[in-house]
Amino acid sequence: MASCFQQPSVEEDSVIFFSTSNSPEEYSTSPSSSFNPSPPPQPHQHSRIYFELSVRNLSYTICRNRPVCTSFSHLMQKPKPINILKSVSFDARGSEILAVVGPSGTGKSSLLRIISGRVKDKDFDPKSVLINGRCMASTAQLRKICGFVTQEDNLLPLLTVKETLMFSAKFRLKEKSSKEREERVESLMRELGLFHVANSFVGDEENRGISGGERKRVSIGVDMIHDPPILLLDEPTSGLDSTSALQVIELLSSMAKAKQRTVVLSIHQPSYRILQYIPNFLILSRGSVVHNGSLESLEETITKLGFQIPLQLNALEFAMEIINTLEDAKSKMYMPVLENEPYSNSIWPQEEIVQIQQGSETKYSGFCSFFNLSEIIFLCSRFWKVIYRTKQLFLARTMQAIVGGFGLASVYIKVRKDEGGVAERLGLFAFSLSFLLSSTVEALPIYLQERRVLMKESSRGAYNISSYMIANTIVFLPFLFAVAMLFSIPVYWIVGLNPSIAAFAFFVFVVWLIVLMASSLVLFLSAVSPDFISGNSLICTVLGAFFLFSGYFIPKENIPKYWLFMYYVSLYRYPLDSLLTNEYWSVRNECFSWQGQDHSKCVLTGNDVLKSRGLDKDTRWINVGIMFGFFVFYRVLCWIILARRASKTTI
Repeated sequence: MASCFQQPSVEEDSVIFFSTSNSPEEYSTSPSSSFNPSPPPQPHQHSRIYFELSVRNLSYTICRNRPVCTSFSHLMQKPKPINILKSVSFDARGSEILAVVGPSGTGKSSLLRIISGRVKDKDFDPKSVLINGRCMASTAQLRKICGFVTQEDNLLPLLTVKETLMFSAKFRLKEKSSKEREERVESLMRELGLFHVANSFVGDEENRGISGGERKRVSIGVDMIHDPPILLLDEPTSGLDSTSALQVIELLSSMAKAKQRTVVLSIHQPSYRILQYIPNFLILSRGSVVHNGSLESLEETITKLGFQIPLQLNALEFAMEIINTLEDAKSKMYMPVLENEPYSNSIWPQEEIVQIQQGSETKYSGFCSFFNLSEIIFLCSRFWKVIYRTKQLFLARTMQAIVGGFGLASVYIKVRKDEGGVAERLGLFAFSLSFLLSSTVEALPIYLQERRVLMKESSRGAYNISSYMIANTIVFLPFLFAVAMLFSIPVYWIVGLNPSIAAFAFFVFVVWLIVLMASSLVLFLSAVSPDFISGNSLICTVLGAFFLFSGYFIPKENIPKYWLFMYYVSLYRYPLDSLLTNEYWSVRNECFSWQGQDHSKCVLTGNDVLKSRGLDKDTRWINVGIMFGFFVFYRVLCWIILARRASKTTI
C-alpha cells in the first residue's frame, strides 16, 4: 500500500494541512460574483493535493426504544434492532460536491455523522471509511480531517459575525499568532460573502440579527476556520428561501473548486438551478443506495425503467416519486463489491498519516487535561461580552438586588432590640436567603442555550470543559459580588443590624457566598436538565427541600431520621447560622427581654438566642468553609457531567 503514495516536499506538505492564513485574494470572490446564479465555471488544475473520501459497505443499526408497556409480556421483549444504513458504498472526490438525497428517515444524517466521526467508537467500523484508500482507525481521526456543519445553527446570538469567527480561530488555531488568526478570519469572511455584515450580531429567533442564509454561512465558517480538506454539511439549505439556498450551494461549489475541497452534503429536493452546481448524487431509500452517479445517469435509469419525466419536474424530484420502484430495480441488479483501492490521482504523504494517527486522540480528548491559560482568557473575554449584552440578565440581577434590598429594608426598618426584634431578625435572614437563592433561576435559559454551543465546540477539540468552568467562575465572581453589595448595603444599615464594620463586611461576604452557591447549583442542574421546563421544576423542588430542612421550620430534633441527611446538605442551614452568629455573638451578654416593668430579671440574652439554634460556639468560619465547599462541589459535578456529555456528543 505504501508504494501507492508519493512523497512531496516539506513546503508543499505544510500547505496541505496547515494553510490557515491565506490571503483573501487567493481563494475569494466578490459577494456579487460569488452569488451569481450562472452555471459554475469549469474546474481548472491546482497544485494543492486533495483528498478522496471512500465509503465501503457501511451499515449502521440501532435499537428502538421500548414503547410504554401495556402488559407483562412487553417487559420481556428485547429492543427491536433497526437497520438505518445497509451496505452503503460511494466515492467523493476533491473539487466536487456529492449530494446525499432521499426521503425523510432514510439515513442521510446518520451517514454524515458516521463519516464525520460523530458516533461512538463502538458503533464505528474502521474498515468502512477510507481517506485516499487508507482506513480510518478511529472516529478521532475523522474529526481531525472532516469539518461537519450540523443542520442547526449552534451559535451565540449576542456575538457579531467577526467575533464568532475570531473566537473560533482563537480556539482552533492556537499555534497561530493573533495577526495570522485575524488574516484568516478576514479572508474567510470574504470567501463566505460575510464581510458586509462583519459587525452585525448573529441573532436568533428572539434577538434580531443577520439573515438565515448569512447565519448558515457563519456556521460553515466556524467549521472551516481550520481549513479542513473534507467538508460535510447536514441539510445546509434547510429553512432557507430559494435564493438563500442557491447562494449557499453556489458558495460551496466555488469553495470546493478554489481549494479542491471534498464536499458532501444532504439536501431535500433541490431546485433546478441548484442542480447545476452538484455533479454527483447519492440517493438513499430506507438505508440502501438506489443511485450513485450524475443526474444524466439517473435520467437514463428512469428512462430504462419505462418512465417519462414530466416537464415540470427534474429527474431528482421525479426519482423521489418513484423511489420504491428504483429501490426494487436496484436490488435486482448485480452489484459488484467495491474493493478498498485508493484513487489513482490522490496523494497522501505517509508522515501525515502518522501525525493524524498519533495526534488525533490527544487533540479531541481535551476535557481530560485541566488547565489551559489561553483558553481561559479567550473564554473569559467571550463570557463578559455575552453577559454585558444580555441586557435582561444584567438588568434583572441588578434591579433584583436593589429593589429586593430596599424593599426588605422598608419592611424591617429600624428593628427593635427586644424579643419581637429577635423574631423579626430571624425572619429577615430566612427570607433574604430564600430571595437570594431563588433569584438565580433566570440564568437557567442562558446556561441551556450555551450548553449546546459548549457541547459542539468542546467535542471538536476547541477547548477543554475545565477551561469553560474556570472562565465561567472567574467572570461571575466580580459580577455576583456587585450583586451582593447592592443587596447588602440597604438591608444592613436601614434595618439596623449589628453596627460593627467587621460584622457588616462578614454579612456582605456571606451574601456573596450565598449567590455563588446558588449560581453553582443552577449551573449544575442546567447540565442535567433536558430543557427549561424540567430544569425550572427541578430547581424549585431542590430549593424548597433545602429550605424545609434548614432548621427554620422544623428543629433538627424533630426531623425524621431518614430525612436527617437533608439538614446537613441544605444550602440554607449554614448561611442562616452564620448570619445569626454574626448578629448576636458580639452581644451575647446583652439582654433583649426583661421580666417586669422594673427590669429586675433578664429572660432573653444574645447567648439564649444562639443556644436556641444550637450555636454554642462561634462556627462562622467553619460555615464559610462549608459554603465554599458547596460552591466548588456543584461546579465540579457540573464539570464531570459536561465532560461526559461532550465525550458522547454527536453534534
